[in-house]
Amino acid sequence: MFWNLPTLLTWARIVAIPLIVGLFYLPLPSADINLWACGLFAVVAFTDWLDGWLARKLNQTSSFGAFLDPVADKFLVCASLLILLELGRVNAVVALIIIGREIAISALREWMAQIGASRSVAVHMLGKLKTAAQMAAIMLLLYDGEFGLLHIHARTVGTWLIYIACGLTIWSMAYYLKRSIPDIVAKAK
Repeated sequence: MFWNLPTLLTWARIVAIPLIVGLFYLPLPSADINLWACGLFAVVAFTDWLDGWLARKLNQTSSFGAFLDPVADKFLVCASLLILLELGRVNAVVALIIIGREIAISALREWMAQIGASRSVAVHMLGKLKTAAQMAAIMLLLYDGEFGLLHIHARTVGTWLIYIACGLTIWSMAYYLKRSIPDIVAKAK
């Protein structure tokens, strides 16, 4: 279904991207912008889990929703990384690895679907863990302020998390490539 609740939540994630980016161009104090961007990103990231849960719970899964959900996630992550790169809060190599992996695995999934082998690149727990680490890291890097009773700086924790996410990004890409090689070889014969 094109207009069910889970799909609308996915569309909302896409619509929120220019809002998050646009916040950084408002003439407001940077602490306020950081807080609003972090909050909006957190809400939008939560809809990533919620739309899938609702689709299963309400029996409203669809091939269009299955297509749109990862596209929305990739747009959200890539746009946020580009803003963080512009703000000097994320390393360019890390952003390149994460964005490059997203493009490469999306292309691999499309190709594997064309050759009838999409099961070999089906979403794995490693990919979900990578996504969770990315979302948490991006949220903290957008906030970029102190939090907690120990006055820990969000950028410090976010930087460590984005490096962990980068490692998981490489690991998950290797996992998906390894799983797809037998199907690629079989199709090439």
